[in-house]
Order: sequence, then C-alpha cells, then structure tokens
Amino acid sequence: MDAEQEIDVLIRARYSILYIVSWEEARVERALRAIARRREKKMYVWTVTDGMVEAGGRTTDPSSIDPIYALDFAMDHREPALFVLRDFDPFLEDARVERKLRDASHSFQASYKTLIITSPVLHIPEHLEKDITVIDFPLPDQEELGRLLDGIVEQVSSNPNIQIQLDGEGREQLIKAALGLTAAEAEDAFAKAVVLNGRLGPEDVEVVLTEKEQTIRKSGILEFYPADEEFGNIGGLDSLKQWLGKRGKAFSEAAREFGLPQPKGVLLIGVQGCGKSLSAKAVAGLWHLPLLRLDVGSVFAGVVGSSEQNMRRAMRLAESIAPCILWLDELEKGFAGTQSSSFSDAGTTARVFGSFITWLQEKTEPVFVIATANDISALPPELMRKGRFDEIFFIDLPSEAEREEIFRIHLAKRGRDPQGFALQRLAEDAVGFSGSEIEQVVISGLYDAFDEGRELTNGDLLANIENTVPLSATRAEDIQALRDWATTRARPASDTPDR
Repeated sequence: MDAEQEIDVLIRARYSILYIVSWEEARVERALRAIARRREKKMYVWTVTDGMVEAGGRTTDPSSIDPIYALDFAMDHREPALFVLRDFDPFLEDARVERKLRDASHSFQASYKTLIITSPVLHIPEHLEKDITVIDFPLPDQEELGRLLDGIVEQVSSNPNIQIQLDGEGREQLIKAALGLTAAEAEDAFAKAVVLNGRLGPEDVEVVLTEKEQTIRKSGILEFYPADEEFGNIGGLDSLKQWLGKRGKAFSEAAREFGLPQPKGVLLIGVQGCGKSLSAKAVAGLWHLPLLRLDVGSVFAGVVGSSEQNMRRAMRLAESIAPCILWLDELEKGFAGTQSSSFSDAGTTARVFGSFITWLQEKTEPVFVIATANDISALPPELMRKGRFDEIFFIDLPSEAEREEIFRIHLAKRGRDPQGFALQRLAEDAVGFSGSEIEQVVISGLYDAFDEGRELTNGDLLANIENTVPLSATRAEDIQALRDWATTRARPASDTPDR
C-alpha cells in the first residue's frame, strides 16, 4: 500500500486527524485532491497567511487566519470535507489550539470530515498523541521520477539546440541518481543538466548527484562522501576484502531471484589507524554506491524530542537514496552511556539507540551499514547480537607482509618508485606500527628530504621509524585486551595475523 492508498483508507475509516510529514506540499495536496474527488468531498486548505481557502481559490473568511476560528469553521461545516492545515505544528504549543483539536477529534468521529496537518517537521504534544495518526509521505520512487524525466524530455525534444542521448540504460541511471530528491529538486537537477551542456545523457548523472549532495548536506545530519577510495590503496585485510567482494552484486534483482537476502551491514572493530574508516570509503568505490556518513553527535540536539526526530530523518533519507552505504564512524562515542542515559539525559540516548537498532534489524531497503568502533567495552551489548550485522570483523595491527604493502602504497601515492626502497627492512623495523603511522613515517621523511633539498632515502624513513613511539607501545594493554576479546567474538580481517 502506497502513501496515497493509506491516506485514502484512513479517511474512509473516519480517522479524525492525520499528520502528514513531507517537504512536498504540492505532491501531498495533489494526492489529497484526487482522494477528495473520488470520495466526493470538498477540500479546504488553511495557511496562517490566507486563512481557510476552498480548493479552487475562494477564501471562506479572512477571520479564519486565526487557528481557533479555522478549527471552529471545520467543526461547524456540515458537508463531507477534507481540511488541510499547512504548517500547523507551531500552533500546537497553544493550549487553546490543543484543546480545540481534541474537541474536533471527538466531533469528527461520527462525521465524514477529516483534519489533515501537513508539515516537514513532526511535532505532536503529549495530550494529542492518541488523537493523531502520523503518515510519512515518501519521496518520489523510480516510477514517478521516470514520468517526471519523460515529461522534461518531451518538453525539450522539439528544441534543435538540445540533444537527447538517453537509451534505456542511461535513463535508468539518471532516475536512480535522482532517488532521494523531492520532485521539485529532481526536476531542477534534470533541467540544470540540460542548461549546462545543451544535452541530456548518462554523463549527466554527476550533475544529479551534485544536487543530491546539496540535499544531504542541508540535512545537517548526513554527509555525502565521494567514492574516490579504492581497495588497492589499502594494504592487507584480505579476508575483509574477499567478504565484501562477494556481496557487491547482492543488491541486484538477479540476487533476489537467486534467493539471496540483501546484505545488512558489517561492524569493524580494531586498533586506531588500521584502516577501518578507509575501508568504509573504499566499499563505496568497489560497489559504485553513494556513501553517506551519519554523525551521531549531530543527532542529539538541544530541544526535547529533536534527537529522535533527527534519527528518523536520517534513516528515512538513507532509505530514500537506497541502494547506498551508511557509515557510522566511532560508534561507541555516539552512543556512549546508553545504559545510564535515563539518569543523565531523560533517556534520550537510550531511545535514539533503540530506534537505530530496531531499524538496523527490520529495515527492508538496501541500505548497507558500515559501523566502526575502537573501544568495544563502550559498545552496548544489544548491538553485538546476531542479526544486527551480517558480520563483525576485527582489524588488527598489520603483519610484516602487510606493512611492506602499506609502505609500497604510500611511496607510490607520493610519486616514488617503491622498488628503490628496502621495503622488507622498513617493514621489519616498523613492527607494531599501524597503517596511519606508516603513512606519517613516509610524510615525515619527505619533509626531512625537502628541507635539505634532496630526494627521499631509506635513511629518512628508518630515522622516522626510530623516532616514532607507536600506539601499540603506549596502549599495549588496551590493544591486547581488544585482541583477546576478538579471538572468540569477531572474524579476523587479515589472513596473516602478526602478533
């Protein structure tokens, strides 16, 4: 059942007050007008600027700008009707409005009238929780975006200065790129592509993705990361790479027909600087999927109730863009103190965490979650339960062979021929170094060589290895405890552990 069908059923079942959460007033009201026509009901729209206006443009009464007057008008109306209250949520703080809505809820139960609040923000006072039914109006799906794209193509096809170079595959790529945008945003993105280069083709996917990046950035909760990392830039982690490689095609229809479920996600636990975050970025490049980073800290806002709403918005946005990858970095910091939050923050952290793990377990959209953590002692035990993630991997300090590979990668990345360096000797001396510490050794060596006006040498690298105290030395006990925990509770990310 889609959103329009659900709203229709609720109206026919005489639900008194509906609350539709959406940024798309026009789309929502088109659906409501269609329902009103089918059910032979009048439709009125209220705004704080124009008051109550009958669909078609005739104002009922200028005094109806007052929300109490508007609700009285709806209650006094005798014919079957829908009363749409745009952005009515700020007025729900008024005790008189709240009481009047409860009165309307009771009086409408025996009538063919429905109050419908529309707003991009969900805010329901506690007294009205049992009187209001909430509906999340989804963003346009592929079918609706396809109709929108076809309409634009039809409009510009007669223009000799515009070339349409869309075959079936190119059309599908553009439509999938627009998933997660509102109808207006998608239309603007397609139009922008036409204006930029005078044509519309598969290469315009990047233009649409740029618009999507803006939308995600404006949310303030999710960040859009470009898929510019490759697994070739990550040394070692062969078991993890192999596991991820097998799941790259699992989002396809062929996988569904074969009987494969959609992958849920993976939890990466390990030593700081050993490639957890880099792996998350590389998966997006490997699977050619959008990578969204959820900043859990930004979810927790100051206003009571905002944190739960922010988490819901983040999950809805991720689902609307699916298939995609949702990356939660340093998960333990975001949900720290979950067990004691009922005493410190009125239980907000626990409620937000509960919403997240329920979604993680029950989600049906192809959102692959990659969570990373350094401190397993701070992770809530519910998160480790089977079914939340497909697998839990432990990323240890790199082995000698992996350290050699990491030196090779970072030297080549900075324009040096790895064959000109004693990679085996460097790997032997850098025992206990993480991948990020090896990178810093190369960078520091380059600084030394540049300062003296010469080329980088083995001596520069060996000197910086000697002058570096790795994390494995300063936090040896913590790392050993993590290794002991992972022995029976996580799968090693590398084939060649080096302890």
